[in-house]
Amino acid sequence: MRYIGNKTKLLHFIEKVINKHKIKGEIFADLFAGTGSVGDYFKNKYNIISNDFMYYSYVFNRAKLLNSDVPKFENFNSKYHTCIFNWLNEKKYEQNKHFFIYNNYTPIGNRMFFTENNGLKIDGIRISIEELYRDLVINENEYFFLLASLLESITKVSNTSGTYEAFFKFWESRATKEFNIEPLEFHKVQTKFSNIIYNEDSNSIIRKIKGDILYIDPPYSVTQYASAYHVLETVARYDFPDIKGVGGKRDKSKYISLYSRKQFALEQFEDLFRQSEFKHILISYSNQSIVPLEELVELAKLFSIDNIVHVENVNYKEYQNHRSSNKRNGDTLKEVIIYFKKEIDFTKSPLNYSGSKDTLLPNIIKEMPKHIGTFVDVMGGAFNVGANVVTTDKIVYNEINDKVFGIVEWLLLNDKKDIVSSIENTISKFKLTKRGKKEYLLLRDYYNNEKPEALLLYILHMYGFQNMIRFNNSQKFNTPIGVAGYSDDIKNRILNFKTKTNINNIVLKNGCYTDIKWEDYPLDTVFYFDPPYFITSAAYNDGKRGMKGWNGDSEIELLSILTKLDKLNYKFILSNVLHHRDKTNHMLIEWIQEHNFKIVNAGTSGWRYAKNEVLIKNFEI
Repeated sequence: MRYIGNKTKLLHFIEKVINKHKIKGEIFADLFAGTGSVGDYFKNKYNIISNDFMYYSYVFNRAKLLNSDVPKFENFNSKYHTCIFNWLNEKKYEQNKHFFIYNNYTPIGNRMFFTENNGLKIDGIRISIEELYRDLVINENEYFFLLASLLESITKVSNTSGTYEAFFKFWESRATKEFNIEPLEFHKVQTKFSNIIYNEDSNSIIRKIKGDILYIDPPYSVTQYASAYHVLETVARYDFPDIKGVGGKRDKSKYISLYSRKQFALEQFEDLFRQSEFKHILISYSNQSIVPLEELVELAKLFSIDNIVHVENVNYKEYQNHRSSNKRNGDTLKEVIIYFKKEIDFTKSPLNYSGSKDTLLPNIIKEMPKHIGTFVDVMGGAFNVGANVVTTDKIVYNEINDKVFGIVEWLLLNDKKDIVSSIENTISKFKLTKRGKKEYLLLRDYYNNEKPEALLLYILHMYGFQNMIRFNNSQKFNTPIGVAGYSDDIKNRILNFKTKTNINNIVLKNGCYTDIKWEDYPLDTVFYFDPPYFITSAAYNDGKRGMKGWNGDSEIELLSILTKLDKLNYKFILSNVLHHRDKTNHMLIEWIQEHNFKIVNAGTSGWRYAKNEVLIKNFEI
């Protein structure tokens, strides 16, 4: 069928790119599936996840991806002893004032999308399909196959240039042919794979799926598919929508694609790349798209491994309609495949620090806004969160504890192999072993009295009780010996510790969060707060060990600052707990309700005293 952006002629090229880059995997997601040509082509090679936010597209993809051949229609054949397509085509349909297509999209409704006879037959067949399903004469799979067949057949008698933005003022020869429903055209292949079909917004569904290969074929132009194919959407839903204008278009406001709006498109891509849990990402795009190709490639580099992005070119015949742009400076349309590998694993900080969010990272990242210019990890701790956020500008790591700050700074800014070598040499020098108390205390004394540097404190924390970094009121490290120590896991975490945002765009600050000059940051800044929790206890917030504690006044101060940020139109995310064991943070709950902030379940953290953590946000995605 004629369809904007149909990739039928590019299928071999897509496969060529996959083979060229030796892309392997079992799960292939087609995120903007359209009429399902890509998923249909690859369904014998991968498990397909298909999605499109238009319902008619969902119908096409269900029919193509959940069938290896035309359905048998056994119940229908048993009852009527004839081919269901012949039965629907030969059935007599009488005029009805409730027939939506006949009364609105034929000359009866002062529109010329279909002849009166064809409009009548389209309505009649559509309603007959619904009745057959209601009466259990056809099953759900057969229902969607018939519906997809109807939609495809409609395009063969439509009095248009291909879309339903407008109709011809004369009858094109194809439109005068008698309408007949014919079986849907698709690949009839037996496959061992299973497929899933969704009908959701792409930037919403990307937060719920994961796999190996993500294929993105977004809208390239200002044309809205909800407008271009409104008749197919209405036939698929048959929901009697309010329509208006010469074209009889349904209200498209709830089906608007932000990829077709210049001021939002790049932000949509940023969000899609950030939320994708697919190692291989392929994007069909062109040099005439809303977001310039060069800009999209630069954005992709932020999320790609080693900033490597491949652009594969192919010449492609352009589809034109009445809204096609003539402002191309003579450039021929070039269809491309942008390909890059994304690092989908999270980097775990080598610093084992109380309250770290490494286990909650997937849920935290899913709640990020679509665009992040600057990300401020306000109470950075081990830097698990900020290190795993990609921004278009910079990351700011702030930490009040100068000892913790020193370790993170040391781990980030020094050569990782040199760090490992220094650690192993020191362990060997002091003859440290698990539970080796005497040797541990010698190192602890050396750190406290001779050389208080990050290297030694980091080693002490590895061998110390529960990896605590605890000091007495005299600022002497006093954590007793524990049962753990240096391991291959820690070594690998050190070697692999890096920020997802380029290290040159990381700002490290050691100070109290209350000293941050909030208004100095641009409005596309996201502030992430992970404070000591008011209703839990930890060594760093009891106020008894030479460090600033966390009490009721501290909690009020924090809530006041967050309220201020909200009024200044900044976005913030707050990690916290509302309930823990027999305690409830009533003050926090009342504050959330007063300001109508959003609460999201972040998961469970901790092993001895597990906490149900939440994220409190002042924005919607």
